[in-house]
Amino acid sequence: MTLRLMAVHAHPDDESSKGAATYAYYRSLGVEVMIVSCTGGERGSILNPSLTGHAMAERDLPGLRRLEMQGAQEALNVQHRWLGYEDSGMDEGQEAPPNSFAAIPLDYSAEPLVNLIREFRPQVLITYDENGGYPHPDHIRCHEVSMEAYRAAADPSRYPHTGQPWQIDKVYYDRIFNLERIDAMYLALSVAEPDSPLLEPLGAARERMENYPKLATTHVPAGDFLEARDAALRSHASQVTPDSSFFFWPNDLVREAWPYEDFQLVESKVDTAMPESDLFAGIQDDA
Repeated sequence: MTLRLMAVHAHPDDESSKGAATYAYYRSLGVEVMIVSCTGGERGSILNPSLTGHAMAERDLPGLRRLEMQGAQEALNVQHRWLGYEDSGMDEGQEAPPNSFAAIPLDYSAEPLVNLIREFRPQVLITYDENGGYPHPDHIRCHEVSMEAYRAAADPSRYPHTGQPWQIDKVYYDRIFNLERIDAMYLALSVAEPDSPLLEPLGAARERMENYPKLATTHVPAGDFLEARDAALRSHASQVTPDSSFFFWPNDLVREAWPYEDFQLVESKVDTAMPESDLFAGIQDDA
């Protein structure tokens, strides 16, 4: 049986900051991996100051973000599809722009993802929780579309023109940023490099997340693939600075302190025992 994993993300660059080492890890095991980007990131900002004079970034940011996504896809050796919707932007207190991803009715916007699920036939689906990971309207819509498509793809009465029904076995929420991981990194860095400038942002993150619930059920041993993740992140040069302390921590220290990427199993059609170390636990046992 060919194992297949689909991860649905709101914008190009989300796939590289949320699970990229996991995707590279499973590709090394022969798993087919497809990344789906719901939008093109058209309303994103240029977050890397070194690109403010970059002619293409100023003239054609949507085109640049497609090229950046191509670089990330190559770094991770995965398949990639655009769902085809327009970025909704993040103007707080304002309605999503007409025809943007968050403004389109759910039964319409889920259809192309149903089509991709029935075409690719993944056993595992990764998406965001109901809060979107953070409250960007496209992230919230990504959750809604993912869960709607997950249910509809298995129902032969829904979107019958998009192919044969397909039941996904397991659905996970991304829990990459969690207190256990931050704690482990902070404590390891305090011992290894007590003067490290990274301690301040890590300490601030610990305080901010101190009341977060421990929701991760599954810890994927992806520590050997952090360099692939870094290469994918750096491909999104308009969005990520090369020395960002938010994204780039010393990989050797990460491998020592918390060599995992973390996920929460929220729906399963197979039996599995918690905690897991494999997104396909229970599926391979039944193969």
